Amino acid sequence: MKKENLEDKEQMNGTEDTIEGQEQEQKASSQIEKEEENKEEEIEEELSEAEKLQVELTESKDKYLRIYSEFENYRRRTAKERLELISTASEELIVNLLPILDDFERAQNQENKKADAKAMEEGYQLIYNKFKNILEQKGLKTMDHKQGVEFDAELHEAITQIPAPSKKLKGKVVDVIEKGYYLGEKVIRFAKVVIGS
Repeated sequence: MKKENLEDKEQMNGTEDTIEGQEQEQKASSQIEKEEENKEEEIEEELSEAEKLQVELTESKDKYLRIYSEFENYRRRTAKERLELISTASEELIVNLLPILDDFERAQNQENKKADAKAMEEGYQLIYNKFKNILEQKGLKTMDHKQGVEFDAELHEAITQIPAPSKKLKGKVVDVIEKGYYLGEKVIRFAKVVIGS
């Protein structure tokens, strides 16, 4: 009986060992399966990340090309507009000056007919005033130059120096040869002056 009990115990122990071995094998195989699944998931994630990065790269390239082409179109359009503006910039001024040209042509026709000298002088004065008014409307201003004004290199261009008629005129404007002009606030022609030394 004792032998039988021992044998039964050994069988039970063997069975328990077998069951434990089987359980360990199952655990190990399930652990291996989980590890394999995790590796597959990681590979899928890596692939999906690579795919995501590829999609982002494609979108970025497309966006860059669109922005670049928009900029090129803008650059071409502004260059074309600038050329048109330069070619037609003086159009308005010329259109305003055409009536003065017509007036000069009429005056020449009257001169050929030997018209009255006083009437001719009045006609030229009218044309001069009309011309001056148009230029002033466009922003032209005459510089105020008087004899005795201090020489200013930013406004004047010295043509020559002469001995000063008086001590007060040394280093100052003695005579104005050509008037200077502003267009708005910008000097567009310096006054040509004679200064005393």
